[in-house]
Amino acid sequence: MKNVITIRLDEELDKMLNQVSRKLKQSRSEVVRDSLRRQLSIHFFEALRKNALPFAEKKGYLIDEDILNDIS
Repeated sequence: MKNVITIRLDEELDKMLNQVSRKLKQSRSEVVRDSLRRQLSIHFFEALRKNALPFAEKKGYLIDEDILNDIS
């Protein structure tokens, strides 16, 4: 790893992180990296969806079911 980041956790979050780390048999850093990766993926997906929404609405796609109906 090249970069280091320091974060502060409240007691509850620290306890949860420890529990998950032990359960998964992964280091705390691995759990945090995976969690951050997932959260950032969600963020980027939502940003893409927001940008695509006007184009989808223009084509008549108002809900997810509209897309599913077209592709199935």
